[in-house]
Amino acid sequence: MDVSVIVIGDELLIGQVTDTNSGFIARHIAPYGWQVREVFVIPDEREAILSAIDQAMAHSRVVLTTGGLGPTKDDITKEALCGYFGGEMRMVDSVLDNVKEIFRKRGLQLNDLTAMQAMVPTSARVIQNRVGTAPIMWFDDNVRERVLVAMPGVPFETSEMFVSEVFPQLLRKFASDVAVEHRTVMVEGISESDLATRLEPWESALPPYIHLAYLPTPGLIRLRIDGRHTDAAFLRSEVERYTAELIGLCGDRFLYSGYRTPAEILLERLTEQNLTVATAESCTGGNIAHLITSVPGSSAAMLGGVVAYSNDVKQRILGVLSHDIDEFGAVSIPVVEQMAEGVRRATGADVSMATSGIAGPGGGSAEKPVGTVCIAVSTPRGTVSHTYRFPGSRERVIDRASVTAIIMAVRNLQHK
Repeated sequence: MDVSVIVIGDELLIGQVTDTNSGFIARHIAPYGWQVREVFVIPDEREAILSAIDQAMAHSRVVLTTGGLGPTKDDITKEALCGYFGGEMRMVDSVLDNVKEIFRKRGLQLNDLTAMQAMVPTSARVIQNRVGTAPIMWFDDNVRERVLVAMPGVPFETSEMFVSEVFPQLLRKFASDVAVEHRTVMVEGISESDLATRLEPWESALPPYIHLAYLPTPGLIRLRIDGRHTDAAFLRSEVERYTAELIGLCGDRFLYSGYRTPAEILLERLTEQNLTVATAESCTGGNIAHLITSVPGSSAAMLGGVVAYSNDVKQRILGVLSHDIDEFGAVSIPVVEQMAEGVRRATGADVSMATSGIAGPGGGSAEKPVGTVCIAVSTPRGTVSHTYRFPGSRERVIDRASVTAIIMAVRNLQHK
């Protein structure tokens, strides 16, 4: 099923806000065999909204809009939709009651402007927004067999209501007799082109009901096997068989079977082995700890971390020897190993990761250019370390170093 997404808001076009809703929608619907065909990013202008709807409904049976449903005058999406689908604006008591309840829970006083959120086109079916004040509106175009669903632009509202209400209703309306299966295999330490070369003979021999997609992210490649067939049991068996073959072909580059972030994989390994973890970060500035603690339940394994940006903190808190900093520099294997071992002592953690590097854009040298990062992982079995050269911007270097450190820890735990 093809889906078109229309993202509405002036703030998106001036770079004040980044669209995350379309990406979330695409990721959520993909396992069901649905796909986002196109994404329109448009201003809060009536003609732009109407034009985008025309184009989207010409291409897709399902059109989703996000944004433009707020209480201010620049949010004109409801009026534009009313003009497109017909009917008139009316106050819906159940929506008003929902808005009042939302405000009551938040301890806020309802004003007249927000109360106008309860004005809805008579051509729409309302889906109550349990987490916000803007109602979700479902429009049926029975002549063209199309559906448009207008959702709020606030990401947490969109994600919550799309998963719990909107998409389940779309699945029921557009039921299919074609079974869909997906599996994800995660690999690291190999370029996309080298991996594609390794897999080319196998990939070329895949049957028409099996497809392989390459989904690269910094430091990782996710290989997704997609299967579609009318025989669900047969398809499930085939997808399992081809997944096992793919894992074998990836060899020692294989990291994980399933869809997880590196931090989620690490926490899974730590939990399985009843181990704890801590971090000592210089160039990554706490990003590794952030990635770990972003995972629900991380407190079961994560003890703490130290952002040791200055040499003084490296020495006083982590026990790094001053003469090693003088001799080898702060960005060096001896220093980063002592950082990893020091944070284990300070926190009592079983496993630790440490980083020290030059994220840029300045600070590099011929010997240690921008992007040089030393990473160490320490466990009761010892400490391992490596020096990397990560290309790109400061943000990219930090991201790559953080992911690489976590993967190093995962690898170390696999070889217990």
